[in-house]
Amino acid sequence: MQKQISAQAITEAMQMEFVDNEGTSTPLAASFEFSTADPYAVSILFHGEPTPVRWTFARDLLIDGFYEPTGDGDVHVWPCLSADGNAVVILELNSPSGEVLIQVSSRAVSTFIQQMLAMVPQGTEGELVDFDTELIELLSA
Repeated sequence: MQKQISAQAITEAMQMEFVDNEGTSTPLAASFEFSTADPYAVSILFHGEPTPVRWTFARDLLIDGFYEPTGDGDVHVWPCLSADGNAVVILELNSPSGEVLIQVSSRAVSTFIQQMLAMVPQGTEGELVDFDTELIELLSA
């Protein structure tokens, strides 16, 4: 059975801040992205030069990390207060070449999460994935 679903997407540009080891923050232009083509994932696109960098991770990490510390592995997310006392969400991204700590306004993350959940409520992601076709493609590779 083939599912015919056209992908919908959300891209939300927002100001993030890189936080260094001393706690100093530096503005960083980035976007959160979500597409029904991959309903289990969310991406952050860092608009750097010369080449933008994309991090993709489970959308549940962003949703759960908005409320409480979560993550096991390369991505950790938790709510926090900035040095100015503003509510932020912290994203710790780890790679073989190092780690980076990013903070973003809780209000901006909340807006993005609400849009994402309006498009694909939690627990309904599987309705958008044709697991038989995915398995066939995986096994034929």
